[in-house]
Amino acid sequence: MADDMNLMEPWLWIVTILVLLAILLPQMIRILREYERAVVFRLGKFLSVKGPGFIILIPFIDRIERVDLRVLTINVERQEVITRDNVTVHVDAVVFFRVIDAERAVIQVERYMDATTWLAQATLRSIVGQVELDELLAEREKVNKKIQDIIDRQTDPWGIKVVSVEVRDVVLPENMKRVMARQAEVERDRRAKVIHAEGEFQAAARLVEAAEMMRDHPIAVQLRYLQTMTEVSDEKNATFAIIPFPMELLETFRMFGSGRDAES
Repeated sequence: MADDMNLMEPWLWIVTILVLLAILLPQMIRILREYERAVVFRLGKFLSVKGPGFIILIPFIDRIERVDLRVLTINVERQEVITRDNVTVHVDAVVFFRVIDAERAVIQVERYMDATTWLAQATLRSIVGQVELDELLAEREKVNKKIQDIIDRQTDPWGIKVVSVEVRDVVLPENMKRVMARQAEVERDRRAKVIHAEGEFQAAARLVEAAEMMRDHPIAVQLRYLQTMTEVSDEKNATFAIIPFPMELLETFRMFGSGRDAES
């Protein structure tokens, strides 16, 4: 019996060692990816930031917090906001940020992801409430920049850098949509009338230039007359009569008109 116990003792030691290794190795050895860092605490006190790659810890004494250094996104849920000109709109946004200091992201704020999300929501409501609807719709980049600067300034002590902020959608009430549609229609009518008036003005100016040219060069009248005859002759169903009109008669009228101007 004693011999059996002696034979079992080595196996007991081996099993014990294997069990201890199975328990301790996961606590001792960690492998971090390229984009990960480990904030190490020893007995509750900050020790260092380690990674990436293979790191060794003291079991039950060291504790780590993993931090992702990639660009992360936050979807800011749609919120009802009243703009400065008292228009109620629903807006949502997306925030892109990354951790640049893993130590501060863990120590300075509790759950930096949640904290940044709540800060982004509050900032979105604040900035949209300070601008008018036209500015929100036409100058979206300016509004995005304001929100980004405020969030970035607030999260800088947390070791977080806000890369960009994008206001994705602005939902207007139905009555405001109808008002804007009518406004756009009136604006289109105004532009059409202005373009038509400019065309009439240019056409009138060209006619005046043509009249002055024909007055100074009577032969131009005859050339225009011949061109008109050619255009009319191209019409297959047209019937017309050709009436000779001597250029000397035009010259007489021109000299007569010049004489009257000189007398007056």
